Amino acid sequence: MIQVTKPFLPPIDEYQQYVEQIWKRQWLTNMGPLSSELEMRLKEYLDLKHLLFVANGTVALQIAIKALELKGQIITTPFSFVATTSSIVWEGCTPVFVDIDNKSLNIDPEKIEAAITPQTSAILATHVYGNPCDIDQIERIAKKHKLKVIYDGAHAFGVKYKGKSIFEFGDISICSLHATKLYHATEGGLIITKSPELLKKVALMRNFGISGFGTYGDIGINGKNSEFHAAMGLVNLAHLPAIFNKRKELSTTYLRNLKTLRATYPIWNTQSAPNFAYFPVILESEEFLLQLVEELNKNQIFTRRYFYPSLASSLPYLAPSAFAITDDISKRVLCLPLYHDLTIEEINLITRIILRVQNN
Repeated sequence: MIQVTKPFLPPIDEYQQYVEQIWKRQWLTNMGPLSSELEMRLKEYLDLKHLLFVANGTVALQIAIKALELKGQIITTPFSFVATTSSIVWEGCTPVFVDIDNKSLNIDPEKIEAAITPQTSAILATHVYGNPCDIDQIERIAKKHKLKVIYDGAHAFGVKYKGKSIFEFGDISICSLHATKLYHATEGGLIITKSPELLKKVALMRNFGISGFGTYGDIGINGKNSEFHAAMGLVNLAHLPAIFNKRKELSTTYLRNLKTLRATYPIWNTQSAPNFAYFPVILESEEFLLQLVEELNKNQIFTRRYFYPSLASSLPYLAPSAFAITDDISKRVLCLPLYHDLTIEEINLITRIILRVQNN
């Protein structure tokens, strides 16, 4: 069986060394020494001044919206994981969708201004598959209209834009460290901001708003993470070069094998380089996609329609709306298996089946 993804697991003895430390200290959560060390190590790795380790990427988004005190409408993309939209609604705001660019698959900045109203407070844009949005144009629009900017960088670990970490941009950026991500802590998320004042506010919110013994500095939530998750994050940091190199090799093999496939691929931002978090293929039709999925499934090969259907048309708590490009792309995009333990031989098998379906 070939899954669409599998978590990277380091040698168990490396993880066990950290677990033994946890056992000796009996400090399991509440920002213990391993969680603090992970924050420090990640700041060094990503070259960031401020970074907070939280429970997951969804909590990171919710805290970001709350910390920025957003109200009313938030402009966002219908082509993303559900957490991008549900976090907006969860925090009492209204998502306003804007269609995507058909090349990058990110929110189309040319369409943002038309969606701005007096009730608009922010733009929440996703770096889809880790591919950077048109940051310059989004920042220009936000400055012009006095809007806050949150970047959902759940897929974007390790990505740089113009030589800087992708997380340097916006009022707040978030990342997911879920088990299926190319770098993970089993479960986890990151909140990044350049503002020391905002960092302090977010840090309070992460821990119930507690500012001291019996005192509270702000409203808060339990957004902390555990020492066991921090341990996984620390171990996996050392393996990142090998993880990136392997995923690059696998992605290159896909592209070489599928050069005759009647399909396109998202065009990566020219100011950046891919992190190979996913391997999405935009097929010529939904009919072909369904045929392909059926044949791959028969061979115990599993893919994912990531992201399908459009968030604008599928969420029961929102009135459905249509967006031409998002609706079209979401029906035709398919993420092929990509993970560290996947082999070249398995990719050769996957691609042979794909081409056989096309050519029959």
